[in-house]
Amino acid sequence: MMNKYKVCVYAISKNEEKFAKRWANAMREADEIYVLDTGSTDNTVQILKDMGVKVEKKKISPWRFDVARNESLQMLPKDTDICVCTDLDEVFEEGWRKKLEEAWIPNATKARYPYYWSLDDEGNPKVSFYIEKIHALKDYVWKHPVHEVITYTGEEEKIITIDTILVKHYPDKEKSRSSYLPLLELSVQEEPNDDRNMHYLGREYMYYGRWNDCIDTLIKHLHLKSATWKDERSASMRFIARSYRKLNRFDEARMWLDKAIEETPYLRDPYIERALLEYQLENHNEVYKYCLKALEIKDHTKCYIHEVFSWDGTVYDLLAISSYALKKYDESLIYINEALKFDSQNERLIKNKEIIEKAQREQES
Repeated sequence: MMNKYKVCVYAISKNEEKFAKRWANAMREADEIYVLDTGSTDNTVQILKDMGVKVEKKKISPWRFDVARNESLQMLPKDTDICVCTDLDEVFEEGWRKKLEEAWIPNATKARYPYYWSLDDEGNPKVSFYIEKIHALKDYVWKHPVHEVITYTGEEEKIITIDTILVKHYPDKEKSRSSYLPLLELSVQEEPNDDRNMHYLGREYMYYGRWNDCIDTLIKHLHLKSATWKDERSASMRFIARSYRKLNRFDEARMWLDKAIEETPYLRDPYIERALLEYQLENHNEVYKYCLKALEIKDHTKCYIHEVFSWDGTVYDLLAISSYALKKYDESLIYINEALKFDSQNERLIKNKEIIEKAQREQES
């Protein structure tokens, strides 16, 4: 069957030899594949060329992700109908080209599609959400030094959703992200009213253990007029609370988690974080209460901002411990068995189950 559209893939690379062949194989359904290499010292370039990828080399100084992305986008031929931006640690499921063409419509400018950002050992998603890196050639440019986004500059953007395309992320855990913090600081300096970048900067300060900087930055985020997305606002509140926990200022942490619950009562995340705080303080009645509230929430929305621990065995682990402390041994046994379904070989959970069963027998005797 003749293809309806000319589909071209573009990417940037640097020292990706462990991923290059797998990536090129996954993208071979495209008409052409282009990569801008920004300074590899390993065999990335040669592997890609051997796989038929069109590669150019250019050093970007000072380094910015948006500049590199825009340089790679410029490599595409002018008759490209659909541009597919991807990273070399990402894998499109086979058949993506056909599904893309079937879903694309003449007036579409960009597509959103599922992305498995974090996977368990069986390849199932721990964190998944939609991304939007497939787009028309005209009127698009990448913005921001880091956490860059493809931005429409035309008059009327038309975004379509394609649920049949799936991308899985297999990150290089050894790769440094040391450049992110100064680039985020630069990004906020360039656009101080950009709520997304302000949130990312505050989160990055948290990753670095700069608790007061995290708190100050995320409070700025919450006061921006454009900061209206409740899920992200709730996350900022949770990160502020985490920072206060690290500073042993537990009353402030509790206050901010209550704000997060009020902001997004439909999300598990703030309830679980509140339970974790109370667990740290050995307030088992509160742990029990907030875990049960979390379990009332069944809707697991696809969003990068939600926590893995809100949907794994953590809630059952906490309930098992708090129920045991409250001498509710029958309940505790139910919850520890639920926790073990998520991690059956966990020695601590196995030992806890033995302790609970012993306490249950003694209570019954």
